[in-house]
Amino acid sequence: MAFFVPSHSGPSRSMTTNVFPMSTSASPSGHSPAEPIGDIAVGTVTDRLVAANERYAAGFTDPGMDARPVGRVAIVACMDARLDLHGALGLNLGDCHTIRNAGGVVTDDVIRSLTISQRALGTRSVVLIHHTGCGLESLTEEFRQDLENEVGQRPTWAVESFRDVEQDVRQSIQRVRTSPFLLHTDDIRGFVFDVKTGLLREIDPA
Repeated sequence: MAFFVPSHSGPSRSMTTNVFPMSTSASPSGHSPAEPIGDIAVGTVTDRLVAANERYAAGFTDPGMDARPVGRVAIVACMDARLDLHGALGLNLGDCHTIRNAGGVVTDDVIRSLTISQRALGTRSVVLIHHTGCGLESLTEEFRQDLENEVGQRPTWAVESFRDVEQDVRQSIQRVRTSPFLLHTDDIRGFVFDVKTGLLREIDPA
C-alpha cells in the first residue's frame, strides 16, 4: 500500500473516475521495460534503485503535504507491472491512496487499508481495477497445497484465484459495499483494464 500525501492549504482539485485510457508504457523516468534502472552496469536491481533514489533526492524538495488525498479516493488494483495507474488516470502526487495486491482482490487486509483510508484520512470513493490476462486466472487453490508439500506449512491466506475476471470485480465490489467497517460505500465502482488496448471497461455490479 502506498500513501500519497497532499496539502489541503490550496484550492481542491476536481477528479473524475469515468475517463479511463490507461498506459502500459514505461515509468515517468522514460526507461523502457527492457532498459536497466539507472546507469549502473553492475550490482543488484536494488542497488540500481538506491542509486536512482540518490539522484532523485538530490533535486527533491518537501512538497509540504499531509496524508489526506486531495481526490478523496482510494484505488484498489492488481500489482501487475503493466498498470501505470497514476499516468493512466491523470493522477498527481497527493491525489489518491493506492492499494495493490496480486489480482487486485478485496481481502481482509484491503478492507483494513480502506478502513484506515476512510476513517483516518478522509477518502470517500473506491475504484477497483482488475485486468485481462491476470496471473490469478491460471492458479487454483491447489497452489496452497503445493506450498504445504514443499515447505511443510500451509499458508493461512487464500490464493483468491478466479476464472471470470468480471465476476471477480463484482465480488470485490460486494465485499466493499457490505463491509461494516467502511463509512462510505455509495461510490464504489469496478473496472477491467485491457492490457492490449490500455482501456478500462466498467463492470456493472448487478
